[in-house]
Amino acid sequence: MAGRAPSTPLDETFDRYLRDKGKGRGGEGGNYRRNAARELDRFREWAAGDRGGDGWDGVTPADAERDPAFADLDERVFREYARHLAGDRGLKQNTVGTYYAYVSAWCGWCVNEGYLEAHYAQRASAMAPLPDDDGRKPGDQQAWTAEQRHALTRHVDERAREAVERFAGQRSRTADPEYDRTDRQRARYEAISAARDRALVFVLAYTAVRVGELLRDPDDPRRRGVRWEDLDLDDGRMTVYRKKQQWDATGLPDPVHRPLATYRRLLDPPSDRWPVFPTFDHRTLATLVREELADRDLRPEAIDERREGFARDLLLALDDDVPPPSMTTDGARSVLRRLTGATDIDVDHPKHDYLAPHGGRRGMGEVLVRAFGYTVAARYLDNSEGMVRERYSHIEAGELGDVATEALEDVDGL
Repeated sequence: MAGRAPSTPLDETFDRYLRDKGKGRGGEGGNYRRNAARELDRFREWAAGDRGGDGWDGVTPADAERDPAFADLDERVFREYARHLAGDRGLKQNTVGTYYAYVSAWCGWCVNEGYLEAHYAQRASAMAPLPDDDGRKPGDQQAWTAEQRHALTRHVDERAREAVERFAGQRSRTADPEYDRTDRQRARYEAISAARDRALVFVLAYTAVRVGELLRDPDDPRRRGVRWEDLDLDDGRMTVYRKKQQWDATGLPDPVHRPLATYRRLLDPPSDRWPVFPTFDHRTLATLVREELADRDLRPEAIDERREGFARDLLLALDDDVPPPSMTTDGARSVLRRLTGATDIDVDHPKHDYLAPHGGRRGMGEVLVRAFGYTVAARYLDNSEGMVRERYSHIEAGELGDVATEALEDVDGL
């Protein structure tokens, strides 16, 4: 088994493992790959003695001048690493388990590939220092309440309506001798921006689609964000690339139709290949239009002159059909953070001080479970019924509590 000797350094296996676990062409994409790479690097640093605090020299023998190798690993090493993670007071108990799981999965892969004789990380003695899992996933518990959903959608609706009215006012002034074409362009840009934000909020609030299915993920080339060709407003459906790695249609409820239709009229995309939610990042758009116009054989001075004719590069991109990339999932979080901050919405959550994208999905899940039960909710959420029952078990617990109360009233007269 060449290349799999006990002296093989640990980090020589990382790239191949990450490719096996990655997504897309060559296994280069995916959130799991990115997170696993981070934790494996931390494990390597700890094993080399660069982490762990005073008195920790790593797992290699004191007289060995080499990087940590597979010969240095056994269940006591993983037990010590579990103790190291559990001792980090900045980590929650479920986060400790998540970080350890990345290293444990790599250990199992190493067993299958012949680098290790046994899955040391999964032995009971190795995992003993890990704290008990409370069953919650970090950052996955926020759910928009009805009051929060209504407050946020009302805010973006008013903001978009005001911006559209200002743009309409500019359009009516074309015969005015004081008319300024640049002012009209700025008004159109502001109207498009506000309409895009409104459409994004309504889609997240009412469709229960995952934000990673809706927008671009830089770590997964297959997730390029929905395009206008993926939407059918007449039939009320949208095609997205699901978490289960396949394209699938999801419903568009009535509340999202008007925001999307108004936004499309304002944007007026040159083709259906345009992203529904393009990035508005100024630097990204400036670079994009320069490169695209240069590819069309325009000289630098001609490009500068062309750009000077538009108040924003997005408007130039629309005029010359230069499709920008979709907004990223991080971009959506920034938008929601800004919009939440502009309202008086009270957000009481240990991790998020704003209405995060996944909270819209979970909030809609609450509505569906209460209205139609777990089976229908599971179909709409694109999850198994078992997972939906687990995620929304508090609803069933409350209903069972009501049943118990009614039984006590009937039997004991309480």
